Amino acid sequence: MDYTKGALAALQNDKFVQYIGVELLSAEEGHATGRMVIKEHHLNGVGSVQGGALYTLADFVVAAAANSRGKTAVSLDGHIDYIKAVSSGVLTVEAKEISLKRTIAIYMAEIRNEEGALIASYQAKMFRKE
Repeated sequence: MDYTKGALAALQNDKFVQYIGVELLSAEEGHATGRMVIKEHHLNGVGSVQGGALYTLADFVVAAAANSRGKTAVSLDGHIDYIKAVSSGVLTVEAKEISLKRTIAIYMAEIRNEEGALIASYQAKMFRKE
């Protein structure tokens, strides 16, 4: 995806996201989708995807949704609930805007596996810079 427009441009510099293989599929006003193909380096000691990889996937796609309105937005708070362990396949995430105010916005994201099972849910509060 082309990150060259507005506040989304800063996302192209996220080296950690590039390193772990998170891919942004779409970003429109208040909504974004992404995916990550599970690789061996995503797995923890018990063979499931490490929680930090799931958090990064959700957080990055929420950042894309929040920055898609052309105003720079940064995370104030994030919370993730891990629902189901996963160790292979492709994970997709969809982020949606729940509330948009002048300086604060709330987003929800769901990470799902290829069968559509919920793997994790994420909620974030974003600060919108003026």
